[in-house]
Amino acid sequence: QVQLVESGGGLVQPGGSLRLSCAASGSIFSGNFMGWYRQPPGKARELVASITSYGSTTYRDSVKGRFTISRDNAKNTVYLQMNSLKPEDTALYYCLLKNFGRSQDYWGQGTQVTVSS
Repeated sequence: QVQLVESGGGLVQPGGSLRLSCAASGSIFSGNFMGWYRQPPGKARELVASITSYGSTTYRDSVKGRFTISRDNAKNTVYLQMNSLKPEDTALYYCLLKNFGRSQDYWGQGTQVTVSS
């Protein structure tokens, strides 16, 4: 089993910044994938950014140049630095971990990000 605990969400004005953290514990393989997803109100969950334990990253087009994903493998923690936030970034943000070679996805409980003036 894997447990994920997210933190760092909150209310921020447009143009502001937030940093999300996701700490993982439990049965974590050395090869794994961690990602940040979000679910805006009334919409489907979508991938925001991802990073493998080898450092390979992906971003959805709408956040490129504004968001940066990083990780500390020693702490099993992934971060999402979000700059130049827009109202359309408002969503419940979830962390996911998937061990390579295993089919099970592990999700955190979510942290709310609200961008509003």
